[in-house]
Amino acid sequence: MKVRILNECGYEEALKGLSLSYNVDEFKKIEKVAVKLSQKDGGHNKFLESIVLWISIDAPRYWWSQFDTYRVGVTKQSESTMHTILKRELTDVDFEVPINSGVMNVLNTNIRTKDFDEVKNHLPESFLQERIVCTNYKVLRNIIFQRKYHKLKQWVHFINCIYEQVNYTKFLPKIGEI
Repeated sequence: MKVRILNECGYEEALKGLSLSYNVDEFKKIEKVAVKLSQKDGGHNKFLESIVLWISIDAPRYWWSQFDTYRVGVTKQSESTMHTILKRELTDVDFEVPINSGVMNVLNTNIRTKDFDEVKNHLPESFLQERIVCTNYKVLRNIIFQRKYHKLKQWVHFINCIYEQVNYTKFLPKIGEI
């Protein structure tokens, strides 16, 4: 699984919007308020919806089926198997873990004969698919709370990558407090 933040924007705009509620013109003061409010849910941290991230995620299909739980504040563009699965034969690098050679042979035979339905019917859940996800800090907080201790190791990897790459970890849950 690969996770890479492509872009982040909206920090100053989000804090400017927050400053309207508090009638605070000094940026440093509103930053302190933002850090406090970011840790409070229930609408207190709605300014986090305005800090947007675009993330490239290359993950197995079974992980994507769980990620699809997060629909509010998230848009996705994916590497379409509809348009790409018959373009080339598959190898082990196309999967989270190497797959059975018999399954690989069936897939590649069906790719060579352009039998789309059979390829889709036999495609293992470990097949890696890249998506570009557009989301925000509020959604990331929710994902972290819900998935930090998930039994799928990919969730822990995803969360660790987020903490390593985002610009404003101060707005995410404190690791020891989850």
